[in-house]
Amino acid sequence: MENHGKNILNYIPQREPFVMVDKIIYSDDKFTSTAFLIKQDNIFVEDGFFKEPGLIENIAQTAASNAGYVAIKENRPVLLGFIAAIKNLQINYFPKVGDELITEIIIENQIFDITIIQGRAICDKKIVAQCELKIFIKK
Repeated sequence: MENHGKNILNYIPQREPFVMVDKIIYSDDKFTSTAFLIKQDNIFVEDGFFKEPGLIENIAQTAASNAGYVAIKENRPVLLGFIAAIKNLQINYFPKVGDELITEIIIENQIFDITIIQGRAICDKKIVAQCELKIFIKK
């Protein structure tokens, strides 16, 4: 699946100024990759660097774009999700304004309304942050 010209807002429930993904690079039922250019006016930029909440939200919104992709493919509405738990969060460094993150998630498990994903944000081929998220999907 390529996202050439498709509006990311069709796939995620978040709206500005809380959108932390620009486009879907690839998505299927278990894996999604997104791109995100860090801009100076981002609400999670502090002293020119993209901070912890933004990195976590970027990974979560990559997971949301996967859920949105699957929902649209199956002709279902895009549902709202909430981070239920963060596990094994590792932040190696803070990317700066002008950097582009390539973020990847893999769905590890789905149990009822909970989806467990492994996610990582990459900049210039270096892992910026990685974690496991449990995401509660509101039906």
